Amino acid sequence: MFAFIERVGARLPDTAILFLWFCAAVILASVVAAGLGASAVHPATGETVAAASLLSADNIRRFLTDMPRTFADFPPLAMVITVMIGIGVAERSGLIAAALTRGVTRVPRALLPAVTVFAGIMSSLAVDAGYVVLVPLGAAVFAAAGRHPIAGLAAAFAGVAGGFSANLFITSLDPLLAGITQTAARVVDPEYTVLATANYFVMVALVPLFTIVGAFVCTRLIEPRLGTWSGTLPDAPATETSLERRGLRAAGLVLFATVAATVALTLPAGAPLRDPVTGSLEPFYKSLVALTAILFLLMGLAYGRAAGTITRGEDGVRLATDAMSSLGAYLLLAFLVAHFIAFFNWSNLGVLTAIGGAGALRSSGLSGSTLLVGMVVVTALINLFVGSASAKWAVMATVFVPMFMLVGITPEATQAAYRVGDSVTNIISPTLPYLPLILVAGARYVPGFNLGSLIATMLPFSLAFLLSGTLLLGTFLALGLPLGPGVEAFMTPAG
Repeated sequence: MFAFIERVGARLPDTAILFLWFCAAVILASVVAAGLGASAVHPATGETVAAASLLSADNIRRFLTDMPRTFADFPPLAMVITVMIGIGVAERSGLIAAALTRGVTRVPRALLPAVTVFAGIMSSLAVDAGYVVLVPLGAAVFAAAGRHPIAGLAAAFAGVAGGFSANLFITSLDPLLAGITQTAARVVDPEYTVLATANYFVMVALVPLFTIVGAFVCTRLIEPRLGTWSGTLPDAPATETSLERRGLRAAGLVLFATVAATVALTLPAGAPLRDPVTGSLEPFYKSLVALTAILFLLMGLAYGRAAGTITRGEDGVRLATDAMSSLGAYLLLAFLVAHFIAFFNWSNLGVLTAIGGAGALRSSGLSGSTLLVGMVVVTALINLFVGSASAKWAVMATVFVPMFMLVGITPEATQAAYRVGDSVTNIISPTLPYLPLILVAGARYVPGFNLGSLIATMLPFSLAFLLSGTLLLGTFLALGLPLGPGVEAFMTPAG
C-alpha cells in the first residue's frame, strides 16, 4: 500500500503545482457548497455558519487586496526566516557538520531512531520550533551516521508533529485546551474546574510508547523501504581536525554562556522572561524561537572564528546572506500553502467539516469507552482538514464535553480522547503549515521528494501512533487509571 502511494505520488507534478490544484479544488468545493446552501449551527456561538463561495465579490476582493498580508501572516514564515539566520551561519561556518560528526559517534547506532523520535516529542515545549530546527537536523544526523536521511527526517517529524500531544512536562497547549474544556463543562455544571494537569498521566505515558513505536516503525518499516542512501552530507568533514576541535570548544563555551544568561533572564522572580503579573514562564516559551536563532548565530560565529572559517565580520554577513538565499523554494511553496489554508478558512469549509464530524459521532449511538474511542478516530480524521488544535477543540468541545458529561464521562476524559486523536494525523495532513519546510528539507537529500513521497513515508507512523495511542487510552479506561492528578475518566452516580 505504501509503495502504491509513493508510485502515485511520483507521477504527481511538482509540489507547488499540486498546491495550485488544491487551491482550485477548494474554490470549486466552496462554489458547490455555497450553491447547495450548506450550513450548520456553530455549537459555541449558536450562530449559523454557511459555506461561502470563494468566487463571490467579497472573497475575490479579499483575495486580491489581502494577498501580501495572507502571505506575511502565514504562521511559520517569520519563524523559519528568523531561525534560518542563526542556523545558516552555524551550518555554513562548519559547526553543525562538525557537531554531527562528533555526535553520531557518541550515540549508539541502534538508539538513533529512538533518540530522534524522543527529542521530537519533547520539542513541543518549544511550541513549533521543533519543526524548524529538529526535523532538518534529524535528516542531517542520520546522514552523518551513514543512514538514510529521509528516515531521520521522518523520525523527527513523527515525534514533533505526531507526538505533539505527548510530553513529560506541561506545555503551553495544556492550559489553553483546559480553559476551552472548562468553559464547555460549565454548560452542565457552572462550578466545574478543569486543570492544566487534567491529562498529565496520559501525556507522560504516551512519551515512551510513541518513542518505542516510532523507533520500531523507522527501523523495521521505513529504512528497509528506503534502502541505501548514496548521497553525501552537505559540508560534512571526513574526520575531526584540531581546528574543528578548537571550534567546538569555543561553541561549547558560547552555549554555556547563552544558557546561563537565559536562566538569569528567566528563573528569578520579576525576571524579564516571566509574566510581570502572573509570574508564569509564558514569555520564555514565546521567546524560544528568538533564543534559538541567537544561540545558533553566536555559536556559529564562535566556531567559525576559532576554526578559521570566519576571519572577519564580513564573512559572518556573507554566511547569513547565503543562508537566506537558499529559502527561495520554501518561500514559493509557503506562499501557495498560505493561500490554500486561507481559502479553506474563508470558505468556512473547515468549520463545517468539524461541526459535521461532531454531529456524526453524536448520532452514532455509541456509549462509554466506545464513545471515547470513536472520538479519537473522528478527531484524527477532522485533523486532516483543520490543523489548529485550539480552533478545532473550540468547536468540538462545545458539543462533546456537555454531551459526554450527561452520559457519565468526565470532561477530562473527553479532552484526553481529543488529544490522542488530534496530533497523530498531523504528519499526513496537507493543511499542516510547516509542510513546505518538510518537503524542502527532504528534497535537499533526495531530489524529487514530493508530497506523495512524504505521505507514503509518514503513513506508517500515523497509523501506528493512532492504534497505539488509542490502545493506551483504552487501557487507562479499562483499568480505571487516573488521567491526571486526581482525575477519573468516568463520573460516579453522585458526581
